[in-house]
Amino acid sequence: MKAREDACVLRYTNESFKSVADLTSAFHVSDTSNSSVTNVAGVNATLWSLMSRLAAEAAVSELRLAKGSQVYKGSKGISQVIYGLAQCTRDLNASECSRCLTYFVEELLSSSFSVEINDAVKGYSCNVAYKIGEDFDSYLFHEKDPSPGTRRTLGILAGVTGGSIAFVICTGTLVCILLRHRSIKAREQEVDVFHDDPLEDNTFDKGTGPRRFRYRELATAAGFFSDEEKLGEGGFGSVYKGYLKDMDLQVAIKRVSKSSQQGRKEYISEVKIISRLRHRNLVQLIGWCHGSGELLLVYELMPNGSLNSHIHSQKNVLSWQLRHGIVLGIGSALVYLHQDWEQCVLHRDIKPSNILLDASFNAKLGDFGLARMVDHERQSHTTAVAGTMGYMDPECMLSGSASTTSDVYSFGVVLLEICCGRRPIVVVQDSEEYATMHLVQWVWECYGRGRIIDAADARLNGEFDGDEMERVMITALWCAHPDRTLRPSIRQAIGVLRMEAPLPSLPTNMPVATFMPPMHHLQRESGATTGSSSGSAGTKHSSITTKTSSLPR
Repeated sequence: MKAREDACVLRYTNESFKSVADLTSAFHVSDTSNSSVTNVAGVNATLWSLMSRLAAEAAVSELRLAKGSQVYKGSKGISQVIYGLAQCTRDLNASECSRCLTYFVEELLSSSFSVEINDAVKGYSCNVAYKIGEDFDSYLFHEKDPSPGTRRTLGILAGVTGGSIAFVICTGTLVCILLRHRSIKAREQEVDVFHDDPLEDNTFDKGTGPRRFRYRELATAAGFFSDEEKLGEGGFGSVYKGYLKDMDLQVAIKRVSKSSQQGRKEYISEVKIISRLRHRNLVQLIGWCHGSGELLLVYELMPNGSLNSHIHSQKNVLSWQLRHGIVLGIGSALVYLHQDWEQCVLHRDIKPSNILLDASFNAKLGDFGLARMVDHERQSHTTAVAGTMGYMDPECMLSGSASTTSDVYSFGVVLLEICCGRRPIVVVQDSEEYATMHLVQWVWECYGRGRIIDAADARLNGEFDGDEMERVMITALWCAHPDRTLRPSIRQAIGVLRMEAPLPSLPTNMPVATFMPPMHHLQRESGATTGSSSGSAGTKHSSITTKTSSLPR
């Protein structure tokens, strides 16, 4: 059992959780009622820089706490201060604290609107938060000891609370023992989590190809989900390595957190969509299980993990030949999703952690938890904002209108990341100071100077085909053009990458796109990522009050 109120946490269980970060629960708390921010890129770049620094400082702090601030300039040249806070529970060592904070910072920034003035993600092991224009002096995560005058009162409260907690723990222990005996029997039976929605269950069983497994089959295959078999952990569950004896097949089994409403939604979306798709560059869904109170997805095992784990590795540098093949593989998958399948599939979360690599380093796009199907005539879907900051089309982030062009934007950012070996937000030195900017902006500046090859990953030591590198990076800039009406379709982009069409003519300076955001509340939908992915367990609303928004260079 777990419960929290502001900065207070109460937990009890029959299993030890001390010194292990809990990443399964993340709660968003935000306030957007007071004012707005118009400098989208400036705020996002500053937030990434500030929160990443605080996460690193908190992990090595004795109190597991760090606070700080950083200045950014608004679109009218007015400076404002962003205050940030990062904190872990003190039972975590530096490594576990860093793991928790790194994940929560991504949760905080990958799903936040640019207009939010006060935002936080709180969990049971760590918390991260930022405020624009207001310090954290009144924040509830205190690092100071109580004053002498309050210690007597606190002692009385501690005694009363301690007795109450002891009673609750004893009662809870008895309940856990009873539930444990019941759960053993329940595992033998298929108790459907969709018993209240038979239509959902019938829809699942209509799928062809992937099969429905029983819980015991998958639990046995994954060593009953032991830590030794764990491959990774995301916002809505963990992924385990498994072996299906009857199929003589190594698989990856994703155990979705059944307590998360968003995790349940993404589970349904994943099965409904990916079970119907067949392409060599898409991760294959082997089967699924939503019996015995569990949500399980079974995929083909990708021996080389995600692209994210390779593209930024200092030890094993991917050759240009492998990178170029990955670029074409991702593009081929998107052509199938956008144009060649019976309906248009919008992925909405294209990023390196959702691109998996098989034994031969062939790229396969996965994680369809945020995907949506639309008719080919529409090719757009107005919905809650979803995706990962840095890869999201800025206009989509404000309007909530996902489309094939927003997928193409994400594709362009990923191509630049593959070519440059840099993350979407880069740090550059300006005189004696360091500044942050988006990767698209940085590469476009190199392009404007006629030195786009300078942006190539230095770890390649020049061992690449210069014409191919230039072609991929220019195509990437075309895909990430600030004006979505000037972006190519994915088929046009692939034509250029395969040298079937000439390079596009782009302006020397990165254009500034101006658009009108909708004047209504948008509900934010989290981006999850198992591959990394990435998502949060809550929802929030944001009121956009600006009349026009510009995407600065």
